[in-house]
Amino acid sequence: MRKTNILLGVFLLLGSLFGSITAQTATPAPAAKYDLATGEVASMSGDRIVIKTKDGASVEAVLSDKTEYKRLAAENPSLKTATAAALTDIGVGDKIVVVGLLAADKKSVPAKSVYLMTKSDIAQKQTKEREEWQKRGVTGQVSAVNPQTKEITISSRGGFGGERKTALTLKENANFLRYAPDSVDYNQAKTSSFDEVKVGDTIRALGDKSEDGLTIKAEKIISGSFQTVGGTITAVNAERGEITINNVQTKKEVTIAVGKNSILKQFPAEMAARWAQAQMMQAGGATPGAQGGGMVRPPRPAGAGNQANGETQPGQNPNRMGQGGGMRGGGNIDDMLERFPNIAVTDLKVGDMIAVSSTKGTNSERINAIKLLSGVEPFLKAAQQTAGGAGGGRRGGQDTGFQIPGLDGGSNFP
Repeated sequence: MRKTNILLGVFLLLGSLFGSITAQTATPAPAAKYDLATGEVASMSGDRIVIKTKDGASVEAVLSDKTEYKRLAAENPSLKTATAAALTDIGVGDKIVVVGLLAADKKSVPAKSVYLMTKSDIAQKQTKEREEWQKRGVTGQVSAVNPQTKEITISSRGGFGGERKTALTLKENANFLRYAPDSVDYNQAKTSSFDEVKVGDTIRALGDKSEDGLTIKAEKIISGSFQTVGGTITAVNAERGEITINNVQTKKEVTIAVGKNSILKQFPAEMAARWAQAQMMQAGGATPGAQGGGMVRPPRPAGAGNQANGETQPGQNPNRMGQGGGMRGGGNIDDMLERFPNIAVTDLKVGDMIAVSSTKGTNSERINAIKLLSGVEPFLKAAQQTAGGAGGGRRGGQDTGFQIPGLDGGSNFP
């Protein structure tokens, strides 16, 4: 809660809550000041709405016949285009901002105005954005930055280590964002610039691709500095959502914090073994696609088709990358990861080997999990064997000696 000018305050808070209000939507406002309660509708009963704030607190909005309701469109959540709404339009899970004077106990607020964005509208917007990123987006690690030409070269990898380079040029007024340190939340990404992009960063860009997919004129670029950490679990605290591992590279303990936005998956055992074997063969100079004249291909996980697994069609190179950083034949690595079985912290036990992607923060002994994969023992052991037990090497600037498909840094944004 905080005091602020009513309309400007709503504008700013909705900007942080929904992440897409543009500056030109701000409107001159009267001098009156109010408190603002923002968050998700947890429950509704009669003239009361319980709001769960982003920090986990609960605030009760007390409604009256004078309460004004306004609905914001997810596509363009502008105060200027807000439409009249009613209490019956609000449901559990919707995002709202309540304007009023906070009670002394800070647990309730008589609602003067309620601004809402329904969860269905948000879901539709997210689906549309996801489809656009899949069609017009590219993902990879930054391999070169040219300050003179303002060009960024990124390298995308397939499960067998095949590499594809894409050159990013910038549209006029291209929008740069960057993950905040120690944060895996896309909505906490900060306004950034070309100068902050460094070799080794993970990057996603949205824009117009050339016909061959080798260049893209980018309108939105999101970058971050990530790391991949793997090791053996030494402790699990399911209540706190914390897992402690012995880092396979540093031999030191690392505490992994698992949040509500963390992605936890189980890598299918047979598939992990084959992919790790193929990586070892490539590291030894062999062709990943052949062993004794046969193909080395990852087996099909339950519910996934050939294309999602990276299996090749006749005459197809299994290492050739698709335009979005995925594999030819349809479906990229993120799509493949989505098909893996979901797991929970309670499914993990001491002695299991896991790998985690996270942002690079200031505390090397504690990290926030973006993606966590169990069943990765073949990859970790293969990396140690290939490097003579050192697990050494760096991948695309990330501090990792192993390559695990789907465990690149960054979240599935936007």
